Amino acid sequence: MFGPFRSSSPLSGGLLWKIPWRLSRPQKARQRKRLRAVDAVISTLDNALAKQGATTKAVERWKTEMPTEGEMTPKDKYTMFDRKEKKYRKGVHSESIFAD
Repeated sequence: MFGPFRSSSPLSGGLLWKIPWRLSRPQKARQRKRLRAVDAVISTLDNALAKQGATTKAVERWKTEMPTEGEMTPKDKYTMFDRKEKKYRKGVHSESIFAD
């Protein structure tokens, strides 16, 4: 198509839109680092609340229901639930979590 709305090669299937089906070793390391950072935030928050003698239902529920990074299976570390996918799982790298 001609004009200002013609499709460019990246939009019609270029390398920019192709996402590998498997995470690389550095991507997995970054994901594990993010999970450990979440665990650290939860433990810091719990310790700070314990020093003040207070508790929060949300923190206590998180600690009982959510596994830490070391307790998670690789399936849970590197994939997330998506009801539109064939096997209801998609890679954590396939789409940005913060995209609107």
